[in-house]
Amino acid sequence: MITTATTAVPFSPPDIGADEIAEVIATLESGWLSTGPRVRRFEAAFAAYVGAPHAVALNSCTAGLHLALLAAGVGPGDQVVTSPLTFCATANVILHTGATPVFADVDPETGNLDPDAAAAAVTPWTRALMPVHYAGRPADVPGLTAVARAHRLVTVEDAAHCLEGVAGGRKIGTTADFTAFSFYATKNLTTGEGGMLTTASAEAAERVRVASNHGISRNAWTRDQAAGAPRYDVVAAGFKYNMTDLQAAIGLHQLAAVDRHAERRRAICARYDEAFDGLPFAPWAPLPDGAVHARHLYVVRVREGVPGHAGLPRETLAAALAARGIATSVHFPALHLTRFYADRFGFTRGRFPHAERLADEVLSLPLSPALTDAHVDQVIDAVRDLYGA
Repeated sequence: MITTATTAVPFSPPDIGADEIAEVIATLESGWLSTGPRVRRFEAAFAAYVGAPHAVALNSCTAGLHLALLAAGVGPGDQVVTSPLTFCATANVILHTGATPVFADVDPETGNLDPDAAAAAVTPWTRALMPVHYAGRPADVPGLTAVARAHRLVTVEDAAHCLEGVAGGRKIGTTADFTAFSFYATKNLTTGEGGMLTTASAEAAERVRVASNHGISRNAWTRDQAAGAPRYDVVAAGFKYNMTDLQAAIGLHQLAAVDRHAERRRAICARYDEAFDGLPFAPWAPLPDGAVHARHLYVVRVREGVPGHAGLPRETLAAALAARGIATSVHFPALHLTRFYADRFGFTRGRFPHAERLADEVLSLPLSPALTDAHVDQVIDAVRDLYGA
């Protein structure tokens, strides 16, 4: 395992081993660095892992969301319903298509898009529904699927946090028309930067594959393997969204280790759960039957002024942990209240109260299979000490 950190307890260091390093070296020595045979192997292995008929490797989850919307025909004049408790990329890609993001409030006990709120946000111009699996907890897939079917909407899931997730007994990646995953440096599977889009539609997968490589009919690897002149055609105004073999080299072995890494994440979360029981952190709802949490983030909801406890504001707790060398993060600021979205659409506080309250409360603590037991002990001891426990 190789990690680098400038803090005593880093937030989410990648767990990179000898297998990943050897595969990268082999890729460098192969003479083929861009999209090629390792990308194809990674796509096949990932599709098998989630049980999806098709998987297209890309340079980010953002690219996957964007291309999924385009493949679904979303464009100017359309609306897409999504969550305001998410990273900005979720809504940004809707704007990139020329469509309009329409936010709907979240369930206050899960952080995920509320199906009733999503249904209420649907208009005659709504074309798609884009739920986010917050922190790795699967959204209410049955409820959201019912909304999509009732209104004939395409479903595009933002599963940046939910690689190992299961909803209703089905793996995330098979529960929507399109599902986009992230392989950013902090994610449960990392390629440094990267992503994957899964779908059951062969036609849509091919459209995404072509669009991800400038809209040309045959990529460089395909042309290199074919006999005759390396000719191609331009069939669409595409994008530069392809994954490289260097990234896939890391991803192949990260995927092989995903179950081992998931077990370590669960063990750390269990230790946190036990240690923080009784502290003034608001509880999350229990998981429903048939669901598996991907444990991408360990998010506490910081309550102030609870009798018998120090009333620590979230920012005070974060600053105190930082002073002890413990990195934390906030997932997420309420997206509709960020400067761009507030100015563009006129959003003000009070529009989506559940998302706003969670955005004010949440603090993500260090979580990674690369963390040692000593790291976890430091986090636990610091948090309990700050609350006088």
